[in-house]
Amino acid sequence: MPRLWDQSVRTHRQTVHDTVLDAVAALIERRGLASVTMAGIAGEAGIGRATLYKYFPDVDAVLAAWHQRHVEEHLARLREARDRAEGKAQQLEVVVHAYAALSGQRAGGEIAAALHRGAHIEEARAQLRSLLTELIAAAAEQGAARRDVPAEELALFAEHALAAARELDSDEALERLVRLTLSGLRNPG
Repeated sequence: MPRLWDQSVRTHRQTVHDTVLDAVAALIERRGLASVTMAGIAGEAGIGRATLYKYFPDVDAVLAAWHQRHVEEHLARLREARDRAEGKAQQLEVVVHAYAALSGQRAGGEIAAALHRGAHIEEARAQLRSLLTELIAAAAEQGAARRDVPAEELALFAEHALAAARELDSDEALERLVRLTLSGLRNPG
């Protein structure tokens, strides 16, 4: 197959794939996660159901792909927040704030819980812990974070502490959680 044709086919497939995931996002926004069906996705995406089935075998596969993209976007937002901040202590602070805000946005329910058990979540958690560990270690080198506890353990603490954001019902409660988490990471001296 000529390279141009091969590239065109790949581009087309990626476009359809992205359109389907955009349709899922729109449906979830309007009607909630539990209401997503293959017929609804096809209609929202403007494609036939047969075409949709060429890309995804069932609604669970579509939701898993959508969720993976969603998680990757969250990780990208955390890296962008880090990159906009100046200084290691501020980078750690803005990432903690951003992660708490993202954690608070998670949809509830049985389907959401199932999506959070996928293999892509383990990879995302590893990336999150790596990012937090790197930021904590860098802040510790400058005296802005604890040195009496390994950075990896502090990253695990921060990840789990901030996961509580999904249970909170106000911005004030979220801000208190962030302040408490940051105080646990700061150098006690």
